[in-house]
Amino acid sequence: MFYRLQIVLVFLAPFLLLGVLAAFGLSLPVPHLGRGYVIRIDLPEPGAPVALPQIFGPRDPSRPLVVIDAGHGGHDPGASGGGFVEKAIVLGLARALRDELVREGGIRVAMTRDDDRFLVLDERAEIARQLGADLFLSIHADSAGDRDTVSGASVYTLSARASSEAAARYAARENSADMVNGQSLADQPEDVSAILIELSQRRTQQESSEFASLILREGEGTLVFNPQPRRSAALVVLRAPDVPSVLFESGFVTNPDDAARIASPQGQARFARVMARAIRIYFARKAGA
Repeated sequence: MFYRLQIVLVFLAPFLLLGVLAAFGLSLPVPHLGRGYVIRIDLPEPGAPVALPQIFGPRDPSRPLVVIDAGHGGHDPGASGGGFVEKAIVLGLARALRDELVREGGIRVAMTRDDDRFLVLDERAEIARQLGADLFLSIHADSAGDRDTVSGASVYTLSARASSEAAARYAARENSADMVNGQSLADQPEDVSAILIELSQRRTQQESSEFASLILREGEGTLVFNPQPRRSAALVVLRAPDVPSVLFESGFVTNPDDAARIASPQGQARFARVMARAIRIYFARKAGA
């Protein structure tokens, strides 16, 4: 009986406290909007057109186009450690790669962001789609929490399961005038659209895998890779159905050596040379196919 009474008192205690406070004209302090910890973010309206970035390089539209995506940005800093912030590091890497590709010529280049702005994940892939990109590269830096010994770059492609899920999602979301790989989805039943998109994704997954292999091959001996550098995951930013896409984790900001390397001008220049070489070989193979 005593234990039951305790349980009842536990539930009644908050109400009793509020009643006593009210009787004396008092109230408990509660959070309210407008304080410093409230972050307001302007998100794009559903269906609103995405602002497309400048394209650098040749004006010839027949030249291949790569879209470089510097992860995070704006209010989203990404990983941090030892005074390093992911959003700043990856923007430096993206700019170094863009400049290297433009300097060498022959390839058109666009960046999803060239400043400290926030983009939602779907916007990043949609920029590549709307520009008609031939390749999409998203650049990030990893975090291992308090394990500062974990190090090395890794390369992610979209997993097969994510491909099937995304195919159905795209079919449900895209309007009837959309096209994937030149195939119109107009007036197609939803299940047929899903099949067309999934077939497209299978092809782009194969091409993404080929590019990921080139990054590892060309970076051997120059870049520092994680012991398990090849990975796949259900990453939203890689789900464009008709643009080969790879996410490159450049290293761990929580590892002092990694962070210093990928944040330095020398380390970013090495990254740019390796990645530019992998991109050129990828496009050369596609041209000869």
